[in-house]
Amino acid sequence: MSSRVAVIGAGSWGTALAMQLARTGQVVNLWARDAAQAEVMQHERVNRRYLPDFQLAENISVSSDLDQSVDQAERILIVTPSHAFPDTLEALKPRLTPDIGLAWASKGFEPGSGRLLHELALDIIGPGVPQALVTGPSFAKEVAAGLPTAVTVAASDPNFGKSWAALLHGQGFRAYYTADLIGAELGGAIKNVLAVACGMADGLGLGANTRAALITRGLAETLRLGKALDADPRTLMGLSGIGDLVLTCTGDLSRNRRLGLALGQGKDLDAAVAEIGQVVEGIKTAEEAKRLAERCNVEMPIVEQVHGIIHKGWSARKGVQVLMERELKRETE
Repeated sequence: MSSRVAVIGAGSWGTALAMQLARTGQVVNLWARDAAQAEVMQHERVNRRYLPDFQLAENISVSSDLDQSVDQAERILIVTPSHAFPDTLEALKPRLTPDIGLAWASKGFEPGSGRLLHELALDIIGPGVPQALVTGPSFAKEVAAGLPTAVTVAASDPNFGKSWAALLHGQGFRAYYTADLIGAELGGAIKNVLAVACGMADGLGLGANTRAALITRGLAETLRLGKALDADPRTLMGLSGIGDLVLTCTGDLSRNRRLGLALGQGKDLDAAVAEIGQVVEGIKTAEEAKRLAERCNVEMPIVEQVHGIIHKGWSARKGVQVLMERELKRETE
């Protein structure tokens, strides 16, 4: 039995998830902020800016009219950059009932506070609306192509999470579910900062050993922060943690890794972002992750160095040197 799903955000990831939902038989209303883009997508049946090689199925309609997109929707999925999440929630608030609930696939923190997105959602829509997060190791282009992918749906209400997993599951796309919303959110956000670090190391030509060290020690930082916030460490050792971390730190489809590569090669931040041509979540996430770590009194040296390089103009080469010359200590705590 199919459901009508409104996907809010027609970037690469929103479009790819709309395509997956269509594959599993859902009727999808895809909302695009840009009216001209929506008109072209609806007419030509392709997202030429982000996924030009993949056709939209007949059961996907595209519109820039938000009311039209969510009208009669049985489920709503937000797939916007994290900095747009608060305004999107406010606009959707009248539609977010306990029966419809809220799901999102955005990865990051509330701008200016470092709060997790579910905390922000609680403030805006209240505790009566169930929440779920779709996250895990998944490049939009590969999902659009129908390549095998596994993700996690995290929700505080297990039945709501399971229902979203069921909507997405099938056609080579495997969806697991978990009740650990905090752990899933942390893994999906922090990995973007760590991917910038790995990209910088590769851009500097520092080799595979350095990349492996950054991934492993970056996971240790994430686990420390997770412990402070009562996340389940098993979540961070799963798809939404180490799975997403490895993919984003090593795959060249990662915008965050590509930003790091450019910075490591000596390009300035603005030029690197312009070359990528899409939102790079790690830029804002580095600032909020540092803020959250300080609030929790958790040591996160890799996050600190990436923040300094992006926001304070520190040297990428010096940043890696600082990390490698830290004091002697036990590996496990």
